[in-house]
Amino acid sequence: MGSRQRQARSRQPSLKIVQALEFAGVQGIVAEDVTVTYRNGHTALRHASFAIPTGTITALVGVNGAGKSTLFKAIMGFVPVAGGRISVLGMSVHDALARNLIAYVPQAEEVDWNFPVLVEDVVMMGRYGHMNFLRIPSKNDRRLVDEALARVGMGDYRKRQIGELSGGQRKRVFLARALAQEGQVILLDEPFTGVDVTTEEQIITLMRDLRAEGRVMLVSTHNLGSVPDFCDRTIFVKGTVLAAGTTADTFTEDNLKAAFGGALRHFVLSGSDLHDDADRREVKVITDDERPFVIYGTPTTTAAAPPAPAQKPADVLERVDDDRPA
Repeated sequence: MGSRQRQARSRQPSLKIVQALEFAGVQGIVAEDVTVTYRNGHTALRHASFAIPTGTITALVGVNGAGKSTLFKAIMGFVPVAGGRISVLGMSVHDALARNLIAYVPQAEEVDWNFPVLVEDVVMMGRYGHMNFLRIPSKNDRRLVDEALARVGMGDYRKRQIGELSGGQRKRVFLARALAQEGQVILLDEPFTGVDVTTEEQIITLMRDLRAEGRVMLVSTHNLGSVPDFCDRTIFVKGTVLAAGTTADTFTEDNLKAAFGGALRHFVLSGSDLHDDADRREVKVITDDERPFVIYGTPTTTAAAPPAPAQKPADVLERVDDDRPA
């Protein structure tokens, strides 16, 4: 390669920057009146609507069987929508998948950990959509795999069998696969289940970095206590979208009760159990058996406000720029 060619290549922006610029100002994921019915006739999701801007992290919250997995499958094109439509980065799901823009980090239960495969090979799977039918990795594919493993701190484990790793290490490997794929929309299914606090913090730090790059993350989680700490937006699901919007406005006790009903555990400490004076403030702990959501303050004496309504995509489209983190 001549010196002019090398100089031209050095001046070219990275693919990550090019993609971030391409999708700047475009909605990340938009669902409009989406209904999903399986072949057996069961309707798992009805008339669901929401909009997620780019450069955000959104929590998907609800009990098991509420439709979270169905929503993921619809976004990934695994199940057709019976009504409504889903768009990803301003294009159809089909077109977004064709461009390898949607990446998925699965639950541990979905993976056969006894299958003999090396860590680096799992991460290389993220490049398959960019290869020809022979799936022979190029130098660029290997470079991206190296960078992804280094970014999640798993470079030293590349020659290990995936089944030999701890739960937290496995999660990081599948995050590396999503990074190697260069997905701009990343769906994470229960990323904190079975991991320690240190790994959880590492995953959250990585997601914040990806948010700063303009990517879209939709995180299915029962880890209620972490949602206000790192999620810009929250979607509550129970057969439909009960509420969707900024976490500050939407992640409320009323919406938690509407989404979980009797599945939540409530603990309240107040009075002499908490204070040695007449302080009326109380500690309320709400948990779905993972990290709890803790509320501290004076109990309300007025009737609770109704749950926040689900936002229509048009409502969010009008103020996409206002919702992005600084």
